[in-house]
Amino acid sequence: MEAALLEGASGVFERGDGKRLEVDEEQVKELHAKIGELAVANSFLERKLKPGAGSEAWYDRA
Repeated sequence: MEAALLEGASGVFERGDGKRLEVDEEQVKELHAKIGELAVANSFLERKLKPGAGSEAWYDRA
């Protein structure tokens, strides 16, 4: 059953007219850069908000 499902699923991401989508390389580069920025920010916040990493002082500033 799984093999039949996989065989039928191969065309799910193809366009109906058989043409490949054009890729805007500049937009791809911009999106990769943005993903990198967000990954760095996420990593920074993850480290700073862990208990015992000095995050208590951040909460007590109010």
